[in-house]
Amino acid sequence: MNDPQGMDSRDGRILAIDVGAGTQDVLLFDPAREPENCLKLVLPSQTQVVGQRVRQTTAAGKPIHLRGVLMGGGASTDAMKEHLAAGLPLSASEDAARSIHNDLARVHALGVDIRSDAPPGAVVIETADIDLAALAAALSPFGVALPETVAVAVQDHGYRPGSGNNEVRFDYLQGLLEEGGDLRRMVYSEPPPGMTRMDAVSRTRPGAHLMDTGAAAVLGALGDPVVAAAAAGEGAILVNVGNMHTFATLLKGRRLYGLFEHHTGGITPEIIAGLVSGLRDATLNTERFRESFDGHGAALDPAYRREGPFTFVAVTGPNRRLARGLGYHEAAPHGDMMLAGAWGLVAGVRLLGD
Repeated sequence: MNDPQGMDSRDGRILAIDVGAGTQDVLLFDPAREPENCLKLVLPSQTQVVGQRVRQTTAAGKPIHLRGVLMGGGASTDAMKEHLAAGLPLSASEDAARSIHNDLARVHALGVDIRSDAPPGAVVIETADIDLAALAAALSPFGVALPETVAVAVQDHGYRPGSGNNEVRFDYLQGLLEEGGDLRRMVYSEPPPGMTRMDAVSRTRPGAHLMDTGAAAVLGALGDPVVAAAAAGEGAILVNVGNMHTFATLLKGRRLYGLFEHHTGGITPEIIAGLVSGLRDATLNTERFRESFDGHGAALDPAYRREGPFTFVAVTGPNRRLARGLGYHEAAPHGDMMLAGAWGLVAGVRLLGD
């Protein structure tokens, strides 16, 4: 039986949305189907969608009012700043304004009028990392209702007054290891403290399961039987080369032993090889990582020195071509590399039930 939002309450089905900078990768998991037959969509991310709407309004010379919740930046915030640079008015509710920056004083200094209501004549643009109503409307003509269980992955820098985004992000990543590296601890029913983007998704869809995109890619890669065998045996290094971030982990069984995160922009095969070698050999300088590399940081569980080194390396992500020629296994969970994060979300929801 469907509810008014187009959600279906049948047990076992999961709507998994892996939100990236360029795409949102959507999987409607149905345990009654073969994995390859589950419905899949690779769509522009909401940052791209909102960015396009802003640019169209800028081209029309009209004022904009942002309404909604905090969402990811990139294409959307670039378009918003271009709108202001064109001399056109931009207003926003407090929640929506935090999509530009969590510090509202900084947003106001850019020229954004922070107000709850839209000024007369302004084009209202909704901000959110997911749009379930649009998905439901798009799938309805095909007789597909969205599952009641929803899982969403976002890349969350978090926010802590007085701290930089990279510092907060790395504290979160390092905390994954300090809590024992258990993969089940990377799936949330409630957003972790300070993770503003996960919190916004939770408010958009109450009850949604939440993950970081890096952790989701790790879990998803285990859907490749070659990767799963390596991780269950001698251990594996998993590398996700995303559109904005390259995230790598040391994994054995269900436990993380180390990780690093680097911005993908400017990364080369040589950089990837060097970072992976440093992670494998436990020689990455975790204290100076952010100074030496363009990234958030590197962390290692001292227990890895007893377990490692892990020699098997698998790579996934839309920019995995950058690692071709390095001899890494290209992971394709259930035959589809682009759905690695979405499959990771499904695995995460199931882990919570273990």
